[in-house]
Amino acid sequence: MASSSTENRDHWIGLATKTANRINFAWWLERLSAPLVILSTAGACVLLMMRRGAPATPLWQFAAGVGTVLGLLSLGAWLVARRNFETPEQSLVRIEASMKLRNSLTAARAGVTAWPNPQVNVDSGVRWNWPRLLVPTLGAVLLLAAGLFIPVSALPVAQSDTPEEPQAWKKIESDLDKLTQDAVVDETYLGDMKKKLDELRAQKEEDWFSHSSLEASDSLKKEHQSELKRMERELERADKAMGNLQKNANGGGADPAKLANEFEQALQGLQNGAMTLNPELLKQLKSLDPKNLGQLSPEQMQQMKEGLEKANQAMKGMAGQGEGQGDWEDQLQAGEGNGDGEGKGQGGDGEGMGKGGVSRGPGHTAGALGKEGNKAETGDLTGLEARDLSRSSPGDLLQLQDGEHEIDKSSSKIANGGGTQATGQGGDRVWKESLDPDEQRAMKKFFSE
Repeated sequence: MASSSTENRDHWIGLATKTANRINFAWWLERLSAPLVILSTAGACVLLMMRRGAPATPLWQFAAGVGTVLGLLSLGAWLVARRNFETPEQSLVRIEASMKLRNSLTAARAGVTAWPNPQVNVDSGVRWNWPRLLVPTLGAVLLLAAGLFIPVSALPVAQSDTPEEPQAWKKIESDLDKLTQDAVVDETYLGDMKKKLDELRAQKEEDWFSHSSLEASDSLKKEHQSELKRMERELERADKAMGNLQKNANGGGADPAKLANEFEQALQGLQNGAMTLNPELLKQLKSLDPKNLGQLSPEQMQQMKEGLEKANQAMKGMAGQGEGQGDWEDQLQAGEGNGDGEGKGQGGDGEGMGKGGVSRGPGHTAGALGKEGNKAETGDLTGLEARDLSRSSPGDLLQLQDGEHEIDKSSSKIANGGGTQATGQGGDRVWKESLDPDEQRAMKKFFSE
């Protein structure tokens, strides 16, 4: 009997606890739903902007940030909702009121009566409102997923306010990087050139293209190009001397002393100047004794020659990069291009500026200032006829007409006495004055006096 009463008590207390937990969970969701939707909308926008501004950031870091924010929001909603939470005792009263048990559970809990037997159909008096519960939650999940997974394009990289460096700096820096990668020359020269470049860059940005800065850059570039060409020549000499030594070691008839002298001069050339050969390769070449070539195996000779040829090819490519890329004034002075002047330019017959001369023209390069444009065909000049004379103004030309002068070819007439006209004779055909008697007397009196 006691065991049966205990089982009944555990059954009803457990049912009350489940009911209390469900009601408390519903209160927590009620307090969480509205802030969750608002925060998810704002969070999706923030996620899209952050992913666009920092495309290299891993996705899991954004997801971890979203999880942290949701955790803090859930904790805040729980603290707000706990004021409405139910205890199991309150849920027990709710159950007996819903099932109309007439306070039997409350009396049994107080020890007044025994616990009722479990019933098949238990009504706790509450039901889930699934649309109200799921719509805000699913909406928030979809918004956050959109912010995390919708593809976005990265923001365009902002243009740097730093002005473009002079081309001479870029060319020298590119050569130094290539020389460092190939390990052809001594690092001392590379360090000195980089130091000079850093000194030029240390100027104010507005002074990079000043007259003095450009002169210094041009001087540094010419110095570097001169060292490259010198090293290229010396490597060619050393390669040729090495080849001659190798041939003579295999039974050639050349003078060994002469070959040894050529090889020593080539080694001296590789050590002189600002740019010197790589110390390791130079040490191997110095260890080679032209008088005792038989002590070296063919493999050793071939290995040194291959190293020298490799350095020669690398240096030849470096020195050749600057050809044909100078200013157009230098190209005109050097005769580069495809001119039409007579004589022989650097490119052979028919190419180059030509030498010019008294009887051969200036010999300049055709099209040195650019391609000549097509000549405009103006055609004949045609006059325009103004038909609306109401819009003409004083001085406007209305018409042009070719014509001839009208000449009066009739005989001239002179007045005769009595008012008759008679044809003049001699000079009278040109002019003769007709005077009345009073006028004639006045004329005679005047001229007689």
